[in-house]
Amino acid sequence: MDLPVMPPILPMLAKPVSEIPAQQCYEPKWDGFRAVIFRDGDEVEIGRNRPTWDGFRSIIFRDGDEVEFGSRNEKPMTRYFPELVEAVKAELPQRCVIDGEIVVATDAGLDFEALQQRIHPADSRVRLLSKQTPASFIAFDLLALDDQDYTGRPFTERRAALEQALAGAGAPIHLTPVTADLAVAQRWFSEFEGAGLDGVIAKPLTGVYEPDKRVMFKIKHERTADCVVAGYRVHKSGPDAIGSLMLGLYNDAGVLNSVGVIGAFPMARRRELFAELQPLVADFDEHPWNWAAHEAGERTPRKNEQSRWNAGKDLSFTPLRPERVVEVRYDHMEGERFRHTAQFIRWRPDRSPQSCTYEQLEQPLTFKLSDIVNGLGEPTGG
Repeated sequence: MDLPVMPPILPMLAKPVSEIPAQQCYEPKWDGFRAVIFRDGDEVEIGRNRPTWDGFRSIIFRDGDEVEFGSRNEKPMTRYFPELVEAVKAELPQRCVIDGEIVVATDAGLDFEALQQRIHPADSRVRLLSKQTPASFIAFDLLALDDQDYTGRPFTERRAALEQALAGAGAPIHLTPVTADLAVAQRWFSEFEGAGLDGVIAKPLTGVYEPDKRVMFKIKHERTADCVVAGYRVHKSGPDAIGSLMLGLYNDAGVLNSVGVIGAFPMARRRELFAELQPLVADFDEHPWNWAAHEAGERTPRKNEQSRWNAGKDLSFTPLRPERVVEVRYDHMEGERFRHTAQFIRWRPDRSPQSCTYEQLEQPLTFKLSDIVNGLGEPTGG
């Protein structure tokens, strides 16, 4: 691979702000795996015409079409998305470096849980999932094209070149919509959550591409919910401190579903919580998240569960009688669960656990991927 910008490279990042800033370029904030695509499609010569006693040796070429997906941690993700490798070769310019997001799209919006399942060590499983839950790539920045390094150019120029480079591209390669209109960005922030989007990104019009620097802005949804505390995990520092509290919400059938955790407490408070919660410790046989219910398909934590991302992390928990209610802050839902770790606000002794249902949550409108990428963006020019 021989490109003006070579892997590995850390993508440019965004810092959180509470409001959408004015006089920027705005894009939907996609909720997937950040990826920088490197493609070098030049053929490489590995033999030449050479005279021999009986003629000339043939010219031999090999296919030099190399593709690599870089990630936030600089580890390539190429092997996990074979369908996207083929799409890159079919739809992108022969030599380019493009920043974007890998997503799995369904008729009900983006499916981050299905996307997580794509990271699997077995090649046979990867190939099967590439057909069952195929991924898409949402392009939103251009780092290099042919022999030109675009990282030092302003965003408006990079965007104009990206639009031209992807003018003939088709699914599953998509160009993210963009607008310079603050009112449009505010509408996107309100409406697109139903497609599984995470908010809005604001980019300075004249900003250059700065790897691993938080020079963009991200505005994410923030909401509150009252949840039942149904268990805890101990802190890594020792068995007498709370690591995280496990949260539940009741569904329409009256079943307590596991929806997420909160865990950002000072160490002194972790130990206080451990002592406070001991009178509520319950047996699994009497707990809503018993293992028979789990085997029947209800959304409950697994006994002695291990983390998919950290093989040494124990995710087993201590069950509590579901009697305490806590108010938490969250951004959005991924299916029946909070997409990210929720934040503690306050205890709610005035609320009954049975009142903590999904009905209290906002229900955003539903959009498909095609609703967003087809015709909703505005070219910025250059």
